[in-house]
Amino acid sequence: MDDRLDLAADPDRARGILTPSDREFLLGRKTDYTDHSRKQKRNRIRRRVRNAILDWSIVATHLETRDRQTVFDLEADERESYTNGMADALAFFYLGADDSQIPFTELLTRGVSRAEQNLAGSAHRVVTVDFGVERVSEVDGDAVIDTLEDGRLEELTEEELRGFARLLADAPGVSLERLREDLAGQLLEFSETEASDADALEHRPE
Repeated sequence: MDDRLDLAADPDRARGILTPSDREFLLGRKTDYTDHSRKQKRNRIRRRVRNAILDWSIVATHLETRDRQTVFDLEADERESYTNGMADALAFFYLGADDSQIPFTELLTRGVSRAEQNLAGSAHRVVTVDFGVERVSEVDGDAVIDTLEDGRLEELTEEELRGFARLLADAPGVSLERLREDLAGQLLEFSETEASDADALEHRPE
């Protein structure tokens, strides 16, 4: 299972939009359903998700600020799971907007504008929201790695490097913190080598 679902898929977690039974069904942990019961289960989940969308209007406008802040007062070991949850919610609404032919930019503009008005305590705050998606061609991660290993960095395009960075960020099981440490170590080694080479060049015999 995708590592980022560790907390989300915890069988002991209290219900949210989904009941524990719903989660077991969607995660494929419980499969002893007849065709009829499976269809009923999917129908119930769809209704619950649709009603949850309407509930957000109540939560966003009537949940007290201190309650919202408490919800997002996250422990360090939970932060990544909740960050993934928020990102996946945006992804779900992005796809849903496309399904219903609602411009996602319109949703984003309304949402950010209402949030800014909330922060300002005034309905008169006006903001401009810029949003754009640049679709790039599919990146062959293995080919990029081969090129890097061969030391042919100059052959990679900016698009390939950006796409490869995105693959690393989104890949399950890849620790960005470990990657940060590895890169820091390599940069230190590189700088020390450069300094040593410069020193040797400066002091070489005439």
